[in-house]
Amino acid sequence: MQYDGTGFHGWARQPAVRTVQEELERGLATVLRRDVDLTVAGRTDAGVHATGQVVHCDVPREVWAEQHAKLVRRLRGVLPPDVVVRSITEAHPEFDARFGALARHYAYRLTDDPAGPPPLRRTDTVAWPRRLDAAAMDLAAGLLLGEHDFAAYCKRREGATTIRTLLRLSVSRMAEDAGVEVVRIDASADAFCHSMVRSLVGGLIAVGEGRRPLDWPAGLLQRTGRASEVPVAPAHGLTLIAVDYPPDAGLAARAGVTRARRGG
Repeated sequence: MQYDGTGFHGWARQPAVRTVQEELERGLATVLRRDVDLTVAGRTDAGVHATGQVVHCDVPREVWAEQHAKLVRRLRGVLPPDVVVRSITEAHPEFDARFGALARHYAYRLTDDPAGPPPLRRTDTVAWPRRLDAAAMDLAAGLLLGEHDFAAYCKRREGATTIRTLLRLSVSRMAEDAGVEVVRIDASADAFCHSMVRSLVGGLIAVGEGRRPLDWPAGLLQRTGRASEVPVAPAHGLTLIAVDYPPDAGLAARAGVTRARRGG
């Protein structure tokens, strides 16, 4: 599924604020004529977007048989325009959108063009006021790869581990619409803890501006708590673009391993 996070208080249902989960569960309940409880691959924060989010829910076999062929079209008629379900399929009985995932992939976009982002990209591209050295940022990013305790880059949650395996962190500068240059940070990991991607981007930006040396972001991995000097980059530059899963035969084993590591 896809959503523009601009008007949402994040994914997870919360009282008195608008969330993606609430909108999607309401839409499904309207179409299916029964309440559903969604499990999501990645709980995005307020203002964060998604083009490749994955969710699952359980419905009775007879309801699925009746509704599945027309479900995408019917959801389009009841969901708000900033939420789109692109496809729906029957999953393996052991599938779990959260615990079965092998990797999540995010992209962060910003531009240091003096004019800012193109008008049609203003909701997913951050206007940065200073020139950035993308090559230096990319070198610093490479030093963060692998399995580490990313406590310095996470907002700790009670009982949750901050050990993650960072599979990809790369920075590139590219020319897009009307020649506007965009600095894009691609991040992939087995999972990300709260605010981790945006904090990593904030650390790399400090290198790109020349305020910190190349090895500074990696040096913070020695910390056992959140590094207050690492800024959290603005939410609207971040998009969840894809989630990877193992073949059906490996779903149960993957979910078991993830539950053990994350403490449920």
